[in-house]
Amino acid sequence: MAVVLRPLGLGDLLTGVPAIRAVRAAVPDHRLVLATTTALAPLAGLVDAVDEVLPARELEPLDWSGPPPELAVDLHGRGPASHVVVAGLRPARLLTFDSPGYPGPTWYADEHEVRRWCRLVSEGLGVAADPDALDLAVPPVPPPVTGAALVHPGAAFPGRRWPAERFAVVARSLTDAGHDVRITGGPAERDLARAVARGAGLGEEAVLAGTTSTLELAATVAAARVVVSGDTGVAHLATAYRRPSVVLFGPVSPVLWGPPLRAGERGPLHVVLWHGDGTGDPWGTELDPALARIGVDEVTAALDGLGAYR
Repeated sequence: MAVVLRPLGLGDLLTGVPAIRAVRAAVPDHRLVLATTTALAPLAGLVDAVDEVLPARELEPLDWSGPPPELAVDLHGRGPASHVVVAGLRPARLLTFDSPGYPGPTWYADEHEVRRWCRLVSEGLGVAADPDALDLAVPPVPPPVTGAALVHPGAAFPGRRWPAERFAVVARSLTDAGHDVRITGGPAERDLARAVARGAGLGEEAVLAGTTSTLELAATVAAARVVVSGDTGVAHLATAYRRPSVVLFGPVSPVLWGPPLRAGERGPLHVVLWHGDGTGDPWGTELDPALARIGVDEVTAALDGLGAYR
């Protein structure tokens, strides 16, 4: 038995997929249990390396009733708070980043999130880890719409939310180009999505925010024509399903969280827009200045480069 800890947000789960696959490659005969949040359990089930999902809460002890696993891997953080969670399982072998009392590979703050966890597993378990192994299985549920241009205006914190009125202009341009535009988001983002739809001259039927399950949202992204979003989980879904995307970064550098360099039929598959220096606050309560510097014309030009207006 091998237990991997990753109870964070959607983007965190998806950027950890290559490392999870590397753990599977290192211990192919073990049953692999992924400890993640209940909300992410449906998506975790789409990772081919995972045999079982264990509900987990951030930095809280795991509800583990089985015998000590042969291996436990901390894909949560640099420790020691998260290291204690996996160490509490009393595994025969523990893999964590180095911190007092926990020897392991060195943590580098300027390392891309995907490569960081791949390196932990590669150095710790002596197995190759492919940072481009980000793909996710398509959910076994029908999407509410296929071939749509998805506009996702929400993000966890205001500092990472591009203004709704600018998203509305982009949505309007896509509609004028003949796209079926849908505004996505979670239940708490429904009012924001409605505001974007109204600003774009779209009806209530264009608002998917708060109406889709986690799997339905993933299926919708997998079937999308193009995705426009900020630095948030939906951007990582577009990466996982290799859908063309434009991603707007503000306080966080794309060097740390950006999509991989992939090519589509017309060129780059993902376009990143950023005017920052990496000093912004990702938990900020006001629009980050770097994100504010991204103009509508830049986004529509990026979409044009992806072939969205042809």
